[in-house]
Amino acid sequence: MDFPTLAQALVDAGRFLSSQGWAPATSGNYSARLADNQVAITRSGRPKGRLTTDDIMVVDGAGQPLTPGQRSSAETQLHTRLYQQFPAVGAVLHTHSVECVALSRWYQRQGQDSLILTNYELLKAFPGITSHAMEVVIPIVANSQDMPALADEVLTQLAHVPYPVGYMIAGHGLYSWGATVAQALIATEALEVLVSCALRETRLP
Repeated sequence: MDFPTLAQALVDAGRFLSSQGWAPATSGNYSARLADNQVAITRSGRPKGRLTTDDIMVVDGAGQPLTPGQRSSAETQLHTRLYQQFPAVGAVLHTHSVECVALSRWYQRQGQDSLILTNYELLKAFPGITSHAMEVVIPIVANSQDMPALADEVLTQLAHVPYPVGYMIAGHGLYSWGATVAQALIATEALEVLVSCALRETRLP
């Protein structure tokens, strides 16, 4: 798709994610792959429920802005490294829901570095998952402000995952993706619901 089409798709995604309470304040960032190793991505500090296409900018494959004076998220490398590692990924969405933040912190305190989802019918929303009985592993990595190191850790963890569809940063939020913005949005919504289910199960006797 061309930049105007992808920019509008990211704007629409932001409005939906914000409406669900998954993008409080100015949190989150969204991107989509363009041609020539370029990436359309949200500009830093923009409320995601009120995005316009002017809030979408273009960076190169290393995350550097193509237009002087524009600034993307500090987490831009977490997007661009995924595009480099996984050619099938066409869009990446990052949310900050209460459920993902709470569950990731709880798992971290328990010494667990991944959430294993199984026996949920909604798992079939993900590519390659054909049965509720299959397992989807969501790595949970420690938060860091060192983006290159954090990206390295994410890719190391994802290398061991059979069907990589997302990961969580403890106390921070969820990253998920798909071949298109629409598919990334489906994956994000499914993961947010599944994480909410997993969190509620931790509270059951």
